[in-house]
This record gives sequence, C-alpha cells and structure tokens, in this order.
Amino acid sequence: MAILSEADRARIWRGLQRYWSRHFEAVAITKPELLAAVQATDTWIDNNQASFNAALPIAARTGLTATQKTLLFCAVALMRVDPGMAGWLRQALGEVD
Repeated sequence: MAILSEADRARIWRGLQRYWSRHFEAVAITKPELLAAVQATDTWIDNNQASFNAALPIAARTGLTATQKTLLFCAVALMRVDPGMAGWLRQALGEVD
C-alpha cells in the first residue's frame, strides 16, 4: 500500500478541521501542526504495515485484501478511541449494533 499523495493528505487535513469545527471541538494544535500529524500518521502506517499484517491470524492475513485489512484496522482503532464514534462506523459499514 502506497503512501498517500499530498492531495489526499490535504483532504484528510481539511476533513478533520471541518469535522472538529462542525462539532465545536477545540483542538490544541495549529493547522500546520495538524498537517504534520497527518503526514506522520501516514508515514507510520507505511512503516508498520508489515508488522500489522504479521500480527493478523493467518486466515485474515491471506484471506483479506489490503483494502479490507485497512478497513479492519480503522474500525478497531476508531472504537478503541471512542465507542461513541459508532456513527462513523455506521456510515462506513452499515449497522454496527
């Protein structure tokens, strides 16, 4: 899986700003710092994807596509941070309850 393009990183950066703004959620970093965090996250994912893949059960490692593994990772990470984010999961996955 390739590192995101600068345009895709910018889309994430803008999307996060809009999401937090719509929800009146204070963020204690600047816009450039948020962009740097998006870039660092993308780089970390690229550097650690082999480790994640190796941690999966063999059936998942061989039976899921890279896109399916990414969705799995994102769904688990989102719920770990805030189970209240199930709304996002519903949008991406359908019913989750």
